[in-house]
Amino acid sequence: MKNITQQFNSGFEPFKALLIYRYDKAEEINQFQRDEKTTEIYVESYDIGRNGKPINAHPLNEKEVSALSELLQTTQETKSSYLKSKGLLPSHVLYVNQKANGYAVWYTPPQEVNLFFVDGLNIPSGRFHVPAMLWKANADHLSVYGLTGKAKPTEKTKLCHAPYLNIYTSGQVCMGTVQINIGKSTCLEEFMKTWEQYFFNSNFSHSISGNNSTKSNTTELWRSLAGKREPFPQHELIKTSLTLKQIIQ
Repeated sequence: MKNITQQFNSGFEPFKALLIYRYDKAEEINQFQRDEKTTEIYVESYDIGRNGKPINAHPLNEKEVSALSELLQTTQETKSSYLKSKGLLPSHVLYVNQKANGYAVWYTPPQEVNLFFVDGLNIPSGRFHVPAMLWKANADHLSVYGLTGKAKPTEKTKLCHAPYLNIYTSGQVCMGTVQINIGKSTCLEEFMKTWEQYFFNSNFSHSISGNNSTKSNTTELWRSLAGKREPFPQHELIKTSLTLKQIIQ
């Protein structure tokens, strides 16, 4: 779990505390006088005073029960909507995990996109052809990989290093100054669309892997492709030891 102490110390104030009592007792059951344990639960509610100490102890009342129930229901609805598809599962989705810090895995075929580069690289920003890609993301982090061909990958498909700048050898993307804002109630379609926009609309600035994301120097490769709008040279892709199956496990 994330440490949210700082959040509590800046803006959140306690106002209610619940104390749950449990009482286990033996009870005579049926003609054989068999003893079985039954448990009774009693919930006591406290208001929190100005000094942070609990005051005004009283049994949990109907109004408090209703408020608590509504809060828990809202929380459950938020959890269940995270990475949930609006309709039929999109055909390019490969795997979805909807748990608390869940993630999605999807692919995109070869396409033409806008790529942006910082001025210091001497690579003109503009339209480029990119290879098929595999994407894996949760609400905070994105990893991308290259794919050969156009076909939908299978569990045995070997992944390639994504042929871009700003990417670690593990596949994780360095987002730089991009402000990630993906809520825990984001639907699957919006989730994938947002990550793709973050990736392609950010400025590529430097090579993390020593320009070894492709067989030839990665920076020089993109410089040579600028303005040509030619298909991405797939012979430049470098295979990793990973398969799709390993990514989704």
